[in-house]
Amino acid sequence: MLTEERRKKIITLLDQHSILKSQDLISLLNASESTIRRDLQELENAGLLERVHGGAKKPQYLEKELGMVEKSFKNVQQKQMIARLAADCVADGDVIYLDAGTTTLEMIPFLKGKLITAVTNSVGLAARLVEHEIGTIVLGGRIKLTTDAVIGTQAMEQLANYRFNKAFMGMNGVHIEHGFTTPDTEEASLKHLAMEQAQEAFVLVDYSKFNQVSFSRVNHLEAATILTDKCPLVIYDKIKELTTIKEVTV
Repeated sequence: MLTEERRKKIITLLDQHSILKSQDLISLLNASESTIRRDLQELENAGLLERVHGGAKKPQYLEKELGMVEKSFKNVQQKQMIARLAADCVADGDVIYLDAGTTTLEMIPFLKGKLITAVTNSVGLAARLVEHEIGTIVLGGRIKLTTDAVIGTQAMEQLANYRFNKAFMGMNGVHIEHGFTTPDTEEASLKHLAMEQAQEAFVLVDYSKFNQVSFSRVNHLEAATILTDKCPLVIYDKIKELTTIKEVTV
C-alpha cells in the first residue's frame, strides 16, 4: 500500500472510530510498527490527529482563540509567503477588503505601490495601510481587544453598503464537513458578510488550520479560494472537489 493511500485510510478509520490503537493499525494495514509510528507523527504534524499512548485519536476542536500578539509569533515564514501570494492577486484599480488578522497584516508591504483602495475591520491594519500610502477605509464599531477586530452592529451596517473586487480573510479552521470557522460569533457574521460582498473571496491559512473546527461557522468551502503554504495531501483531493486551492511555490 502506498504511503498516501495508507494515511488516507488511517484518517478514514479515525472518522469511524474516533480512537485507534497502533497494534490494530499494524494488523489492518499490514504495515510495520515503525511505519505506523511515522505515519501517525506526520498526520499529527499536519493537524489531522493527536497521538496518544498506544495509538491516536481525533484532534480536539473548538480551541480557545489566541490574541494578536500570540498569533504573530506562529508560523511567521508561512504567513509571509501566503501574504505575497495573496498580494499577487490584487490588481490596480481593485477595491479590496482586508480582514483583521496576522496573515492579512503581512500582505500590506506587498501592496505598496498598487493603485487600490482597502477597507478593513482592523485599526492596526488601517494604520499599516496608511504608513504604506494605501487608500484606506476602516469600519467603525466595537474593537475586540484580543484580535484587534472591529465588530458589532455598526460595523455590519457599514460593511453592508460596500462592494469589493476581492476580500482577503483570515480563518481559524478549514474543515471538509464544517467549512470555514472562527471562535467568535460576531466575527463570524462580519467575515461572512465581507465574503458575500466581494466578487472573489480568498481565505489565507497556513497548514496548521486544516482539519480544525472552531465554534462559529463562517461559510462553506465553496465560498472562497484557499491560499496556503501547504494543504495536507490526505485531504487535498477532497477539498479540491469543493473549491480552488492555491499553494505557495518555492
